[in-house]
Amino acid sequence: MKHSFFLDMMNFRSSFLVVLSLIIGLNVARLSAESKVHIVYLGEKQHDDPELVTESHHQMLSSLLGSKEDAHESMVYSYRHGFSGFAAKLTKSQAKKLAGSLVLIVVLNSPQVVHVMPDGYLELTTTRTWDYLGLSAANPKNLLNDTNMGDQVIIGVIDTGMWPESESFNDNGVGPVPSHWKGKCEPGQNFKSTSCNRKLIGAKYFINGFLAQNKGFNSTESPEYISARDFDGHGTHVASTAGGSFVPNVTYKGLARGTLRGGAPRARIAMYKACWYLDELDGVTCSYSDILKAIDEAMHDGVDILSISLGARVPLSSETDLSDGFASGAFHAVAKGIVVVCAGGNAGPTTQSVLDHNSGCNYSRPGQAIYTGPPELGFTSLVYPGDLENSNEGFSGVCESLNLNPNRTMAGKVVLCFTTSRAYATVSAAASFVKSAGGLGLIVARYPGYTLAPCTDDFPCVAIDYELGTDMLFYIRSTGSPVVKIKPSRTLVGQPVGSKVATFSSRGPNSISPAILKPDIAAPGVSILAATSPNASFNSGGFVMLSGTSMATPAVSGVIALLKALHPDWSPAAFRSAIVSTAWRTDPFGEEISAEGSSRKAADPFDYGGGLVNPEKAADPGLIYDMGPKDYVLYLCSAGYNDSSISQLVGKVTVCPKPKPSVLDVNLPSITIPNLKDEVTLTRTVTNVGPVDSVYKLVVEPPLGIRVAVTPETLVFNSKTKSVSFTVRVLTTHKINTRYYFGSLIWTDSVHQVTIPVSVRTQILQNYYDEN
Repeated sequence: MKHSFFLDMMNFRSSFLVVLSLIIGLNVARLSAESKVHIVYLGEKQHDDPELVTESHHQMLSSLLGSKEDAHESMVYSYRHGFSGFAAKLTKSQAKKLAGSLVLIVVLNSPQVVHVMPDGYLELTTTRTWDYLGLSAANPKNLLNDTNMGDQVIIGVIDTGMWPESESFNDNGVGPVPSHWKGKCEPGQNFKSTSCNRKLIGAKYFINGFLAQNKGFNSTESPEYISARDFDGHGTHVASTAGGSFVPNVTYKGLARGTLRGGAPRARIAMYKACWYLDELDGVTCSYSDILKAIDEAMHDGVDILSISLGARVPLSSETDLSDGFASGAFHAVAKGIVVVCAGGNAGPTTQSVLDHNSGCNYSRPGQAIYTGPPELGFTSLVYPGDLENSNEGFSGVCESLNLNPNRTMAGKVVLCFTTSRAYATVSAAASFVKSAGGLGLIVARYPGYTLAPCTDDFPCVAIDYELGTDMLFYIRSTGSPVVKIKPSRTLVGQPVGSKVATFSSRGPNSISPAILKPDIAAPGVSILAATSPNASFNSGGFVMLSGTSMATPAVSGVIALLKALHPDWSPAAFRSAIVSTAWRTDPFGEEISAEGSSRKAADPFDYGGGLVNPEKAADPGLIYDMGPKDYVLYLCSAGYNDSSISQLVGKVTVCPKPKPSVLDVNLPSITIPNLKDEVTLTRTVTNVGPVDSVYKLVVEPPLGIRVAVTPETLVFNSKTKSVSFTVRVLTTHKINTRYYFGSLIWTDSVHQVTIPVSVRTQILQNYYDEN
């Protein structure tokens, strides 16, 4: 099994969890230069009455535009529940005036503008997943059953909508709707208010930002539903992964047969559709303004968790964290106690070149495929088109160039080709051409870990990595009559392969806040079987296998739903700490987790954060590295934000301490030092959530060439002492600039192992060169 991982490409990188998203290459239609949607963020709301908040927004726009009519015409959204702000159609000069506070506002107690940014876009990022993570429903004593499967916890999902008729959202055995729920089931195209039940308790949709940016969108001709109904299928998939009900005997084309369920099968789902299918893109796009409105509404409705499998294709701005599209809204959600799990992008490294060579008869190697056709393709001639006579100078060995090969000697053979493409269409087009040329099968060598899909009409088509592809090419060129046998796909249960960080998973270090470790944690995210829309590509009976950090995000959301049911009073930071500090650093079988990348290597914190999520251990972490609003203010002060901006953000007067605090002291369950010159001392605080009278001893696994000294080395807790601070002094013995080295800091009471990753990179020591 392979995994996808947390990577924070959002703002407030110390405040909420972020997971990678499935990239669906989007090129967005642009507005005219005259008027574009801008998001005006005003920080904490100044009124509890949402009508008053909205009225202040209209008055601010009226002062800018000259009339109430123009203000109403310009307004796209008023954000008024969880925070204050609005989205409006503005010219560049109008946006600049707002951002520069050049508008004469005549409204008493009018809020200050924290920032103004142009609207932008985000993109979308098995039956045995939960058994693999130790959450088998058959085990009467585990986290799943101890928490009544997440009952009373509400998971809000911001995505492409919901297919409410899917069996994954049946409410069999589900009790009454939680009393703290204030949302509703909003009717729309092909979606009724009665489409909801005790499992799917709410559904809303947000399209104004999308329509304002895409004025040519024709809702009558588009296959999209102008409602919370899911056309694309992605939202249905992630929602069912997080909290789907039990569905017995599910299979995808005969593969992965078993009982399908989400991580918290009795948790409730609320869908907030903010992502829309656009015909000219043949894909889905999500505007920041719509997502912000979805967050605002979700905060009002009473969700406990927000699962957002979305990520930015490229950063819209590198000026400050605050200018990030929807992270301001996520910050307010976290401040209100809502756990936010986000996606950040499947932008993992290009990987793997030629290594060893293996060839010969009767040599069997597994590949990846969704092929359920004829029982078996017996030994058949194997050909590499790049070696054929008149093969267009060898380029027809590339999958994309097979149709350029004038020599049709593929008939009756299995074809080997190579590609660097991640797209379904590349493999599908190659398979179609080989089939039309009379070929009997296709073997595609590509980067490992890419998503799977049937090639075409159950045509034999197998994906392998470059190493095995090169082995096969060597075999073809070293024998006169190369042959190959292809067997139909089958589901492997148990431990057939080692756990790996998937190729597409983006890696650390964090480019904007290098001292904040991202990713946070690993979770299953490759070939995840879950529900989908009947309109979705490769849909089979309402289910589909998808890969990406979009799939890892709801896996973690499901785990947190169970933990929330067990620990309803924990803060969002407490859940993150529990997950990170108890993670497996091997897979559940004790095998090393490797990382697919430019070379083979063991995974490190920049690949998987704390490690692979271990739900049972996270339920009883012993100690937690907790954080609250004061800690987030400390982060903002350390990042250089001024007092007025922070005060507006948090809704009360705040003065940063002098001297400026260090970002290294933010109370994260990790230590990352991006530029260690000589030595540095930092602090952390741990809170006991285990037995009242506990004593923890220190264990340090220092990074290579780094000295780590902790004071004190013993932590004593009792009924009066629930939290203890300690200092960490880090020194380097390296003499020149080096790469990052990794270690761990562990507190143990012989029962709990509270482990956090330590990542250190040294600076060049100038005096070394001066002296030498």
